[in-house]
Amino acid sequence: MAKSNFLKEFREFAERGNAIDMAIGIIVGSVMTSVVNSLVADVIMPPIGLLIGGVDFSQWFFVIAGGAGQHFNTVAEAQAAGATTLNIGIFLNTVISFIITMFAAFLIVRTVNKMKTKKAVTTTTCPYCKSTVDITATKCPHCCSNLVPGEVKPAEESDLKKGIKNLKKIVKIKK
Repeated sequence: MAKSNFLKEFREFAERGNAIDMAIGIIVGSVMTSVVNSLVADVIMPPIGLLIGGVDFSQWFFVIAGGAGQHFNTVAEAQAAGATTLNIGIFLNTVISFIITMFAAFLIVRTVNKMKTKKAVTTTTCPYCKSTVDITATKCPHCCSNLVPGEVKPAEESDLKKGIKNLKKIVKIKK
Protein backbone atom coordinates (compact mmCIF):
# COMPACT_ATOMS: atom_id res chain seq x y z
CA MET A 1 0.00 0.00 0.00
CA ALA A 2 2.79 2.42 0.92
CA LYS A 3 4.56 1.73 -2.38
CA SER A 4 1.53 2.65 -4.53
CA ASN A 5 1.00 5.83 -2.47
CA PHE A 6 4.65 6.77 -3.06
CA LEU A 7 4.29 6.18 -6.82
CA LYS A 8 1.06 8.18 -6.86
CA GLU A 9 2.78 11.12 -5.13
CA PHE A 10 5.71 10.91 -7.55
CA ARG A 11 3.37 10.90 -10.56
CA GLU A 12 1.50 13.94 -9.20
CA PHE A 13 4.81 15.74 -8.67
CA ALA A 14 6.04 14.89 -12.18
CA GLU A 15 2.75 15.97 -13.77
CA ARG A 16 2.72 19.38 -12.10
CA GLY A 17 3.42 22.13 -14.59
CA ASN A 18 6.25 23.74 -12.64
CA ALA A 19 8.28 20.51 -12.48
CA ILE A 20 7.96 19.97 -16.22
CA ASP A 21 8.71 23.64 -16.93
CA MET A 22 11.80 23.42 -14.76
CA ALA A 23 12.99 20.28 -16.57
CA ILE A 24 12.49 21.92 -19.96
CA GLY A 25 14.32 25.02 -18.72
CA ILE A 26 17.29 22.92 -17.64
CA ILE A 27 17.39 21.09 -20.98
CA VAL A 28 17.15 24.31 -22.98
CA GLY A 29 19.78 25.88 -20.71
CA SER A 30 22.22 23.05 -21.32
CA VAL A 31 21.69 23.25 -25.08
CA MET A 32 22.11 27.03 -25.04
CA THR A 33 25.30 26.61 -22.98
CA SER A 34 26.83 24.46 -25.70
CA VAL A 35 25.74 26.96 -28.39
CA VAL A 36 27.22 29.93 -26.51
CA ASN A 37 30.42 28.01 -25.67
CA SER A 38 30.85 27.10 -29.34
CA LEU A 39 30.18 30.70 -30.37
CA VAL A 40 32.85 31.91 -27.96
CA ALA A 41 35.46 29.19 -28.62
CA ASP A 42 34.96 28.68 -32.36
CA VAL A 43 33.79 32.05 -33.68
CA ILE A 44 34.83 34.87 -31.34
CA MET A 45 38.12 33.67 -29.79
CA PRO A 46 40.04 32.82 -33.02
CA PRO A 47 39.93 36.41 -34.37
CA ILE A 48 40.82 37.75 -30.91
CA GLY A 49 43.78 35.34 -30.81
CA LEU A 50 44.94 36.70 -34.17
CA LEU A 51 44.53 40.31 -33.02
CA ILE A 52 46.66 39.84 -29.89
CA GLY A 53 49.33 37.84 -31.71
CA GLY A 54 48.54 34.35 -30.44
CA VAL A 55 49.30 35.21 -26.79
CA ASP A 56 48.51 32.30 -24.45
CA PHE A 57 47.65 33.71 -21.03
CA SER A 58 47.34 30.24 -19.51
CA GLN A 59 51.13 30.04 -18.98
CA TRP A 60 51.39 33.23 -16.92
CA PHE A 61 52.14 31.99 -13.41
CA PHE A 62 54.26 32.62 -10.32
CA VAL A 63 55.90 29.93 -8.25
CA ILE A 64 54.97 30.73 -4.63
CA ALA A 65 56.38 27.65 -2.89
CA GLY A 66 58.75 24.82 -3.85
CA GLY A 67 61.01 24.68 -6.88
CA ALA A 68 63.45 27.25 -5.44
CA GLY A 69 66.03 28.37 -7.98
CA GLN A 70 64.45 26.40 -10.81
CA HIS A 71 62.97 27.87 -13.98
CA PHE A 72 59.73 26.38 -15.28
CA ASN A 73 58.25 27.01 -18.74
CA THR A 74 54.75 25.72 -18.03
CA VAL A 75 52.37 25.41 -15.10
CA ALA A 76 52.31 21.62 -15.58
CA GLU A 77 56.12 21.49 -15.41
CA ALA A 78 56.17 23.47 -12.16
CA GLN A 79 53.41 21.42 -10.56
CA ALA A 80 55.06 18.16 -11.61
CA ALA A 81 58.20 19.30 -9.77
CA GLY A 82 56.13 19.83 -6.62
CA ALA A 83 55.95 23.63 -6.84
CA THR A 84 52.86 25.55 -5.78
CA THR A 85 51.86 28.05 -8.44
CA LEU A 86 49.70 31.15 -8.55
CA ASN A 87 48.02 30.76 -11.95
CA ILE A 88 47.28 34.36 -12.94
CA GLY A 89 47.00 33.48 -16.65
CA ILE A 90 44.39 30.76 -16.20
CA PHE A 91 42.33 33.18 -14.11
CA LEU A 92 42.72 35.87 -16.82
CA ASN A 93 41.58 33.38 -19.49
CA THR A 94 38.54 32.53 -17.38
CA VAL A 95 37.64 36.20 -16.86
CA ILE A 96 38.07 37.00 -20.57
CA SER A 97 36.02 33.94 -21.51
CA PHE A 98 33.30 34.99 -19.03
CA ILE A 99 33.11 38.51 -20.49
CA ILE A 100 32.95 37.19 -24.05
CA THR A 101 30.36 34.56 -23.07
CA MET A 102 28.19 37.18 -21.37
CA PHE A 103 28.48 39.41 -24.45
CA ALA A 104 27.52 36.51 -26.73
CA ALA A 105 24.54 35.67 -24.47
CA PHE A 106 23.52 39.36 -24.59
CA LEU A 107 23.63 39.29 -28.41
CA ILE A 108 21.50 36.13 -28.53
CA VAL A 109 18.89 37.51 -26.10
CA ARG A 110 18.85 40.84 -27.97
CA THR A 111 18.25 39.04 -31.28
CA VAL A 112 15.48 36.87 -29.82
CA ASN A 113 13.80 39.95 -28.33
CA LYS A 114 13.85 41.63 -31.75
CA MET A 115 12.04 38.61 -33.21
CA LYS A 116 9.13 38.98 -30.79
CA THR A 117 5.93 40.60 -32.03
CA LYS A 118 4.81 43.50 -29.87
CA LYS A 119 1.37 42.81 -28.36
CA ALA A 120 -1.58 45.19 -28.59
CA VAL A 121 -1.76 47.72 -25.75
CA THR A 122 -5.27 47.45 -24.23
CA THR A 123 -4.68 48.46 -20.59
CA THR A 124 -3.26 51.39 -18.69
CA THR A 125 -2.58 52.26 -15.07
CA CYS A 126 -4.93 54.50 -13.08
CA PRO A 127 -2.89 57.57 -12.03
CA TYR A 128 -4.67 57.68 -8.66
CA CYS A 129 -4.86 54.12 -7.31
CA LYS A 130 -2.28 52.54 -9.66
CA SER A 131 -4.67 49.72 -10.64
CA THR A 132 -4.65 48.24 -14.13
CA VAL A 133 -7.71 49.37 -16.11
CA ASP A 134 -8.95 49.11 -19.68
CA ILE A 135 -7.36 51.83 -21.82
CA THR A 136 -10.78 53.02 -23.08
CA ALA A 137 -12.24 53.39 -19.56
CA THR A 138 -13.56 56.83 -18.51
CA LYS A 139 -13.88 55.89 -14.83
CA CYS A 140 -11.61 53.68 -12.73
CA PRO A 141 -13.56 50.61 -11.48
CA HIS A 142 -11.37 50.48 -8.36
CA CYS A 143 -11.31 54.06 -7.03
CA CYS A 144 -14.05 55.70 -9.20
CA SER A 145 -11.71 58.45 -10.41
CA ASN A 146 -12.39 60.07 -13.76
CA LEU A 147 -9.95 58.97 -16.45
CA VAL A 148 -9.04 60.24 -19.89
CA PRO A 149 -9.64 57.34 -22.28
CA GLY A 150 -6.82 56.37 -24.57
CA GLU A 151 -6.58 54.58 -27.88
CA VAL A 152 -5.95 50.86 -28.19
CA LYS A 153 -2.58 50.44 -29.88
CA PRO A 154 -2.66 47.46 -32.26
CA ALA A 155 -0.05 44.72 -32.22
CA GLU A 156 3.14 45.59 -34.11
CA GLU A 157 5.37 43.41 -36.20
CA SER A 158 8.69 42.42 -34.72
CA ASP A 159 11.73 44.57 -35.49
CA LEU A 160 13.17 41.62 -37.41
CA LYS A 161 10.13 41.36 -39.72
CA LYS A 162 10.20 45.12 -40.31
CA GLY A 163 13.89 44.94 -41.18
CA ILE A 164 13.34 42.07 -43.63
CA LYS A 165 10.49 43.98 -45.34
CA ASN A 166 12.69 47.08 -45.66
CA LEU A 167 15.51 44.95 -47.06
CA LYS A 168 13.14 43.42 -49.64
CA LYS A 169 12.04 46.94 -50.69
CA ILE A 170 15.66 48.01 -51.14
CA VAL A 171 16.46 44.91 -53.19
CA LYS A 172 13.39 45.52 -55.45
CA ILE A 173 14.42 49.15 -56.00
CA LYS A 174 17.95 48.18 -57.10
CA LYS A 175 16.69 45.56 -59.63
